[in-house]
Amino acid sequence: MQSTSTSIDVYLEEISVEKKDSFAKLRENILENIPNGFVEQMSYGMIGYVVPHSIYPSGYHCDRKLPLPFINIASQKNFIALYHMGIYANPELLKWLIKEYPKHSAQKLDMGKSCIRFKKMDQIPFELIAELVQKMSVQEWITCYESVVKK
Repeated sequence: MQSTSTSIDVYLEEISVEKKDSFAKLRENILENIPNGFVEQMSYGMIGYVVPHSIYPSGYHCDRKLPLPFINIASQKNFIALYHMGIYANPELLKWLIKEYPKHSAQKLDMGKSCIRFKKMDQIPFELIAELVQKMSVQEWITCYESVVKK
């Protein structure tokens, strides 16, 4: 489910009351921990953290007009989603996440290829997410993307 919001402020206003505080805390957590160089902007109808064209002029291979995506967060109908392209592209990072998750949450890890779903707002493992966000610099993400995803 993508929003048609064109600004982060409007997107944040649309979030349901039940998710608003947890979503704000997740966003703040990312902003405090994401390495320098990533930029926050609306991306794919969600709040995204991207490598801007000023750093990576090639952009995203699916649409070169778009900056290279890295992390997105979204308020979906039944959950909050964290999309992290690094766990999709880097098997070692995924293994680390799977190993560490039970240490931070009593909930079973609910995820797809790059998506982690949080259905219980009081069970979001913010400390783990802070660690995950810090694990890959802009240059490390570009290198990983070019070697694994872009091909």
